[in-house]
Amino acid sequence: MRKTIALCCALAALGGLPAALSAAETATYDLLFRSGTLDDLSRDQALIYHREVSNSLTPDAATRDTGDIALSFSDGVAEQADLQFRQDGKHRNLGSFPASVGNPIIMYFYETVVRDMAETAGGSPFYIRNRVKDALTRQWAETPGTASYDGQTVATRSVTLRPFAEDPNRAAMRGFGDLALTVTMSDAVPGWYLSLEAHVPGAEADTPVYHSDLRFQTLEPQS
Repeated sequence: MRKTIALCCALAALGGLPAALSAAETATYDLLFRSGTLDDLSRDQALIYHREVSNSLTPDAATRDTGDIALSFSDGVAEQADLQFRQDGKHRNLGSFPASVGNPIIMYFYETVVRDMAETAGGSPFYIRNRVKDALTRQWAETPGTASYDGQTVATRSVTLRPFAEDPNRAAMRGFGDLALTVTMSDAVPGWYLSLEAHVPGAEADTPVYHSDLRFQTLEPQS
């Protein structure tokens, strides 16, 4: 329960920006945190994502964090989007968020990377989270592309953030100064997000220091 409350608070901290920012400063944020992405989905189905983590510095943590994330819907004062972590037949509730706002999987992605970086490289999760929020107020290039989804080729849009590229403390981050956060989105994919990847390169190209791949898998009947 305490972990769930802490995660909810952290997600709330990531999910909002100061109101005084200009449209140009919020362009990347508005794309990544697009509103209404759950509006047209059937409420009797759950969105299933798979998270695959590798971490050469803390491999046990990578095993702990690899599993499925289910997004389902529930009624309350306002309709909720509920996130649940599943691994080896067990499950853990991650929190509930207003479904009207948009898909909370992106907040979950960013916050788990913040937690993993703090756990692996040391440093304050508050500092790391604030640098990610700062990166969201900058304009980053949007890259059009295509991807295979459900047996078809679909149009995608990708954005990569490098929140620590110019950070004065990057030398002490055990490689995480080179962290790249890439989100790939498509109107053809339920819930908008096709994949959300975090990557820290290693000395060898095929052996990263850290990699987290959170990817949409399928829709399943909601239990």
